[in-house]
Amino acid sequence: MNPLSPSAPTARTLSLLDDFSLEMTGKDVPKLEEAAPLIPSGTRINVTFLGHEDARTRLGAARAVKRLGFRPVPHISARRLGSRADFEEFLDGLRADATHSDVFAVGGDPARPHGPYPDSLSLIESGLPAAYGVRHIGMAGYPEGHPAIPRDALWAALRAKSAAIADQGLGADVITQFGFDAGLVLAWIERLRGEGITLPVRVGVPGPAGVRRLMGYATRFGVGTSASIARKYGLSLTHLVGTAGPDRFLHGLAEAYDQARHGEVKVHFYTFGGLRATSEWVAGASEGPRA
Repeated sequence: MNPLSPSAPTARTLSLLDDFSLEMTGKDVPKLEEAAPLIPSGTRINVTFLGHEDARTRLGAARAVKRLGFRPVPHISARRLGSRADFEEFLDGLRADATHSDVFAVGGDPARPHGPYPDSLSLIESGLPAAYGVRHIGMAGYPEGHPAIPRDALWAALRAKSAAIADQGLGADVITQFGFDAGLVLAWIERLRGEGITLPVRVGVPGPAGVRRLMGYATRFGVGTSASIARKYGLSLTHLVGTAGPDRFLHGLAEAYDQARHGEVKVHFYTFGGLRATSEWVAGASEGPRA
């Protein structure tokens, strides 16, 4: 199936696509400019905190998101910050550009912290985001687990972070790592509600991507095995060419979603550099009938 021609969506799927969000890297500004006419004004666009991109690149990307009429959500990676001064310098840069109201706090990839912040909770508890005018903090959720963090620790961290953010009077949401099993994601959200966390959840969805590339990202982030991904996406391991779109996953998510049990749920697209392909897919899906 051509990912730019999604199958006819149901009304339930379309409701999930309302107020979707996207992800980009600091160097994706030209791709965002190309895709901008396809993206609704005010869309939340997360700017990742990659180790090979410097603060100037990240700040420039957040400015571009705002300039193009979207809502920037810069990421802050705890273990990549070398010092409190680095943290404050980045927050001050965001504030100077008026791109500071929303951020996403994440632990980051390094096994050992480069400075005083071992995890995203330490960023929040520092009080610095609020002091620099941040009003909303996103946090990560891992329905399929994390390759380096025990599940009990993940749940404890979510409880602590949501409490710390609430204590500071800030807004928050949870963005999940991308996955391929809609039932597992919804079961995880149901447990989240059972933990007393009522924050909105944005379910991570892989945007249209080459099959080999998609599986490569999934392996890198510990999301399932090639066989499980192929099964859930209806792919053949003997024919790993072409592009896979999110139709099947989103249909499964929409059909089983129950607002009474799962609360507020939207979707967040991991674009893997394909901002235009993802934006075209969403635009095509959103033109479908709502009845």
